[in-house]
Amino acid sequence: MRYLTDRKRAVGRGAAHSGTSHHWHMQISAFGLALIVPTFLFIFGRALGGTYEEAIAVFSRPIPAIVTGLVLVVGMQHFRNGMQSVLDDYTKKSTRKVLIMIIAALSYGLTATGLYALVKIAL
Repeated sequence: MRYLTDRKRAVGRGAAHSGTSHHWHMQISAFGLALIVPTFLFIFGRALGGTYEEAIAVFSRPIPAIVTGLVLVVGMQHFRNGMQSVLDDYTKKSTRKVLIMIIAALSYGLTATGLYALVKIAL
């Protein structure tokens, strides 16, 4: 039998038992999104008012395609990690595991769908 106090077991661990690494990854992705989302909004805004052919022409260039792909990948990763934090805080045991798997599948599915559409446009 282990004689550890509750405080001793909790030192260095957050609610998800991963310490500060999860928080650090969220801060990095938030900073990256803060830099790249305004660029994406500018690109998307230019393509928004045009015809279908003009929108295809905008996203078939390399820089808009790369920026859009980065926003998709980093944004969905940030979403998945953020929702995992929420689920860790507000759900318990097997419900938590199932919901985390659903959120992960949703985020990976949205990323794959978005990247597939972007590749179809860019090529």
